Amino acid sequence: MRELYIANKNYSSWSLRPWLLMTQLNIPFIEQLVPFSQQGNFDKFRLFSPSGKVPCLVEQDIVVWDSLAIAEFLYEQYPDVWPNHPKARAFARCAAAEMHSGFSNLRNVCGMSCWHRIQLLQVSAALQQDINRLSELFERGINEFGGPFLCGDQFCAADAFFAPVAFRMQSYALVFSEVSSRYLTDLLALPAMQQWYEQALVEPWIDEAHDAEIARHGQIIADLRQTS
Repeated sequence: MRELYIANKNYSSWSLRPWLLMTQLNIPFIEQLVPFSQQGNFDKFRLFSPSGKVPCLVEQDIVVWDSLAIAEFLYEQYPDVWPNHPKARAFARCAAAEMHSGFSNLRNVCGMSCWHRIQLLQVSAALQQDINRLSELFERGINEFGGPFLCGDQFCAADAFFAPVAFRMQSYALVFSEVSSRYLTDLLALPAMQQWYEQALVEPWIDEAHDAEIARHGQIIADLRQTS
């Protein structure tokens, strides 16, 4: 059985992508959750991941330690990972790759935290540019391929790669275009997304470095944790 190593569901946007992809498409796996450490994660994560980072997929003697590489590896066994139509598949791969390597302002200013609701101190021009580009990208995919998902009527890896944006929209009240907001709201409503969210809310681990970074860019106005 393949094992997927992830970190805290509250914080780890990178972990969410393959977890959601595999859960939503009913691809069997065993979840191995290794929480972030206040002393640093590298040595602990290196026990299973060559890069010392998550996510990491292990299947027998095969180790895949990058989220986009995980999607491509799974596609070899599960064709539904990417759209069937060549044009839609090309768009999906480009969109996922753009998310994988870009949108640094969104990542840096709006760190993922399912627990929190945050009022940003400001929406900088650079952050707004990322939001505008995401709206443009979502609208192009939905208008061209018919929705409700990014590349048509079937969930695929591209949708999984943008799932953390949906949680960021929820946590930071980010304003996207009408089409984009509906798409992200639909992602939040997926059963697998709800499962991730509910499990994040009851996690006992607090990562002070992540929370400090979040507080640096905004005011935390609600904490929805359900831990005792």
